Amino acid sequence: MLVALIIACEVGFWVLLAAGLTLRYLARMPRLGAAVLLCEPLLELALFVFTTLDLKNGGRPGWTHGLAALYIGYTVGYGHYTVRWLDRHAAHRWAGGPKPPGTKYGRARAVHEWKLWLRTLVAATVSLALLEAAIRYVGDGVDVDALRQWQFVVLRIVGIQALIAATYSIWPRKAQAGRAGRDEADPAALLRR
Repeated sequence: MLVALIIACEVGFWVLLAAGLTLRYLARMPRLGAAVLLCEPLLELALFVFTTLDLKNGGRPGWTHGLAALYIGYTVGYGHYTVRWLDRHAAHRWAGGPKPPGTKYGRARAVHEWKLWLRTLVAATVSLALLEAAIRYVGDGVDVDALRQWQFVVLRIVGIQALIAATYSIWPRKAQAGRAGRDEADPAALLRR
């Protein structure tokens, strides 16, 4: 049941996002679109409440509870970023807004990757706190190994994201000679690739 709710929350996230952006830019109802986008956190709140009730009613802590904590943490760390990123791209494509800035090369890309790592760190902190709260909530005498394993998964994710960011710092990707300036001056060049 909990897995179905996690899937429903993920599907609901993308449905609300598509509906909000469609209302904002295609239907020309920006306030209604913004209101729909602001409903997104309600999905995570519902998942949190349901997960807590499941544990309270005697549900055995398992991998689904850990996945729910990871999902909520991801949404806290990356939800607003994802919505804002897609909003900028929708505004550019559908409403003639400015082209979103890119961070493909060099130091700017390394800084971008470290900012993503900070978001991952926020997501991990939330996930770890929720997992620890669940472990303490169910109390002694209950097998919480699945939740402890999820804590190690979260820590590995933080480490992997740090390695990715470090590679962009140590070996920055360089723009091909002549291409970076031309692509910035000619947006159609991106379509010819």
